[in-house]
Amino acid sequence: MKKYIALLLALVLVMGLAACGEKTPETTAPKGETAGTTPAEKTDLTVALVVADTFGDRSFYDSSKAGCDDLVTNYGITLKTIECNSDGHTQQIYNAADVADVVVLVGWEFFDVEIVAPEYPDVKFVWVDNVTSAPVENVVCIPYAQNEGSFLAGYVAAKMSKTGVIGAVGGEDAATINDFMVGYKQGALFANPEVKVEIQYANTYTDPAVGKECALALHDKGADVIFQVASKTGDGVFQAAQEKGFYAIGVDSDQKYIADDVIICSMVKEVGKSIYQAISEFINGDTSKLGTTWTADMISGYIGLGYGEEGSTQQIPDELKAEVEELKAKITSGEIVVDTTR
Repeated sequence: MKKYIALLLALVLVMGLAACGEKTPETTAPKGETAGTTPAEKTDLTVALVVADTFGDRSFYDSSKAGCDDLVTNYGITLKTIECNSDGHTQQIYNAADVADVVVLVGWEFFDVEIVAPEYPDVKFVWVDNVTSAPVENVVCIPYAQNEGSFLAGYVAAKMSKTGVIGAVGGEDAATINDFMVGYKQGALFANPEVKVEIQYANTYTDPAVGKECALALHDKGADVIFQVASKTGDGVFQAAQEKGFYAIGVDSDQKYIADDVIICSMVKEVGKSIYQAISEFINGDTSKLGTTWTADMISGYIGLGYGEEGSTQQIPDELKAEVEELKAKITSGEIVVDTTR
């Protein structure tokens, strides 16, 4: 009898320890979603991410990849990637549509999507940074209000300049790039009507050496704050800033970590988060964006300025950051209307 009781007590103890060792499953919200929501169901969706140039720019294209990587983590999608290297954009749309349920096209160059998409009615297309000439029922177009964020960047540049001359390096003389430029110039003049804004076009998105040459040419004209809008080419702007001791402004992603000593802020354009939003809606059965143009703007939280991670060197004073917040409120309310090329 004593042996039976001892055995019973041991069994109870083991069960108690096991219960104490159990953990309640954690509810982890996908990035960009509200904390405390039910974890996403896994999906067998295949997504093809096609970029007009190449990854490794630490801004536009890499942001799109980060958003898709989050979809892999949170929803279990299968991700395929294609780099066009500035060539064969139309053929790569076909290649992607042949293997994917959703095709994400990153870059203004994929204008033939309006021809290709109707040939694949069961495939959903997300076109980032441009719009079709007319709605296509299985395509959602996501342009960005980069002019609004660039207004803030221009305001900061003019306020931080000691020479009264600021600059910008664009990847090319094209409508999308110039949408940054008109906002940048307007914001600068809003801060200082006497400021001079100089612009150079690199005519490449992949050559930092050319970006550096453009930045040095602008610096020779007196520019002491230079905004890079040239993807990987913009790395050369940062290099020139470090060598010559002027300030730089990053683009698309918060790039301050690249050159903390000279990058004072970045015009953040949340490409990855917008892609994540669109595709997560598809996964959850909401296809209402298909056949529409969804502008990711400041009021929706996809456009703004980034000042780096906590602990980053801060060149911009708190008072100026407060002015930026006031300008954001005026832009989102419509009190300030920012110029655009669109």
